[in-house]
Amino acid sequence: MLKQSLQQKLGLKINPLQIQLIKLLELPTYQLEQRIKEELEQNPLLEEAGEKAETDAGEETVDHETEFDDYTEEEEESETKNEDDFSLEDYMSDDDDDTPDYRLNSSNISKDEDTRDFVFSQSSSFRESLIAQLGMRPLTDLERKVAEYIIGNIDEDGYLRRDIENIVDDLAFGAGIEISEEEVLRLLRIIQEFEPFGVGARDLRECLLLQIQHKLNEAPDNVCYQQAKAILLECFEEFSRKHYEKISRKLRLSDEELKLAINEILKLNPKPGGTLAEVSYGQQAEKIIPDFILDLVDGELQLSLNSGDIPELKINKAYLNILEQYQKDQSPKNKRDVVSFVKYKLNSAKSFIDAVQQRNNTLMLTMTAIVQFQKQFFLTGDETMLKPMILKDIADITGLDVSTISRVSNSKYVQTWFGIYALKDFFSGSMQTTSGEEVSTGELKNMLKKLVDEEDKKKPLTDDELVLLMKKAGYQIARRTVAKYRQMLDIPVARLRREI
Repeated sequence: MLKQSLQQKLGLKINPLQIQLIKLLELPTYQLEQRIKEELEQNPLLEEAGEKAETDAGEETVDHETEFDDYTEEEEESETKNEDDFSLEDYMSDDDDDTPDYRLNSSNISKDEDTRDFVFSQSSSFRESLIAQLGMRPLTDLERKVAEYIIGNIDEDGYLRRDIENIVDDLAFGAGIEISEEEVLRLLRIIQEFEPFGVGARDLRECLLLQIQHKLNEAPDNVCYQQAKAILLECFEEFSRKHYEKISRKLRLSDEELKLAINEILKLNPKPGGTLAEVSYGQQAEKIIPDFILDLVDGELQLSLNSGDIPELKINKAYLNILEQYQKDQSPKNKRDVVSFVKYKLNSAKSFIDAVQQRNNTLMLTMTAIVQFQKQFFLTGDETMLKPMILKDIADITGLDVSTISRVSNSKYVQTWFGIYALKDFFSGSMQTTSGEEVSTGELKNMLKKLVDEEDKKKPLTDDELVLLMKKAGYQIARRTVAKYRQMLDIPVARLRREI
């Protein structure tokens, strides 16, 4: 049985402009630039401030926004509502052509367009380099196919991660090639002679052995190379665990001989394929574009927002001319449709411009508060001057919500006169020293790193010893906290930090 009842609810609704602002706040500078380009492509009423709207010669200047406002809601309500989707092309005449004539020419270049010659540099990929070296070897067609299949299974680090048995099965079932494991292994030995040396290895030990063997082939009488090879062959596990005393006793090497041999091994490349990988490091690395620029001029900090290539936006008046023409020439129904379309795009353009401006204001407000809070650090560049700071501290200064401060600080960077920093690096917890002073966790990490840098590498400090030294410096800290900070700083355990 249906019943009617009254309910009172308290809710919070976010309007589209607020949603748009939230999304823009999360974007760093380079992503905002791409987002603006997308909006410029989607909204014809939005254009860059540097562009000029095309108008006919001698045309009188008309306040189109005023004329647009004259089209009142009463006139709009009096016409029949049409909920069909429409676009600007629906209201353009059939003989209109959006494609300029010069784009249809064979040259595909306009008269006023700059012609520039671009020079492209292209290098061989990792696998292409190996296949090219394979072509220098006298192999049969069958052997070449098998060798190319082996090269195809070598990863970007230069390792063959698959078992020989599996490769034989794949060749038999996938390519219909019957071949023995011994023959595949023989072809693999040929590939392992290619450059970069160490390629085709099945594990790290084999990779290092291939490289040291190449050095021995060039200098067979070199005692250091011979001792390095002996370490890799007979004491690789001890070498990986840095048990140098065991290596020295087993191979009867002096400390100086062991040191020279170990240093020779450390010069080898554990990832030989990295030098010729299909995707170079420069392409993989993310480029950091700072969102803020902080300069020190005459002892005063000057903060500015890095606009980069972000264009200034404005409303495109040329499309309002189209509105004027359709108001004069078309039937009332077409008139309503055109006005509805332009009105929708106009509101969208204005809201986007407002959101971008509000984003910039929010970013500047937040970064200004951070600079004020950490003023001594930005003046000196000394990381020990960083004060404990959490999101709520900046939220209290700016009057913004904590979630807004979090969105602003995420994926944003500031370029200072002493380096580039991520905004989130300035936020850290705090703890009290033995004297009762509040210090940031960043200061604790810096102190820990300093102790490790100054330790005797022949007898590196254990976590328990680091705890004692931290307490002597006035930092009351537990062993598990030392271990956590050490991992965050990518500092290995004491045994792996040991040197001869």
